[in-house]
Amino acid sequence: MDGFHLSQSRLADLDRLNRKGAIDTFDASGFVALVRRLREHSDETIHAPEFRREIEEPIADAVPIEPAVRLVVLEGNYLLVPAPPWGNLRTLFDEIWYCERDERERLANLTERHRAYGKSPEEARHWALGSDQRNADLVATTRQRADIIASLEGQLATGQDDHRP
Repeated sequence: MDGFHLSQSRLADLDRLNRKGAIDTFDASGFVALVRRLREHSDETIHAPEFRREIEEPIADAVPIEPAVRLVVLEGNYLLVPAPPWGNLRTLFDEIWYCERDERERLANLTERHRAYGKSPEEARHWALGSDQRNADLVATTRQRADIIASLEGQLATGQDDHRP
């Protein structure tokens, strides 16, 4: 899904650079169109974009998906958001997992990732606790729409109550 980030110049035009990663900083309709095309089991190679963090830009047509590919795993924060166009995704997936983890670990890893890509410790923490936290709060509201809830700390649940080690 990160290949569908809007470009830096488009985010600047929209005055959203300081919120990159928020739900309205993606080409959601383009993402849904790609998923729909993949679901059709096309007999042609389909090209998807990728995101290159070293330049903070999406690159069009960077990932070829050949017709022989039978399983595609997609990852993204907003796959379970019910509002259009995101809400159209639910019927296009065979199964959706919601992955969660310890909140302190999530924040620590997120802050470290921001530091690794050039932010100062203060900027990284501010971003993780600001824009990123607002995104995480939105994503958390979609948890109940998942088929499986997976914890990075080792728990797996199907539905709401069935926890397995």
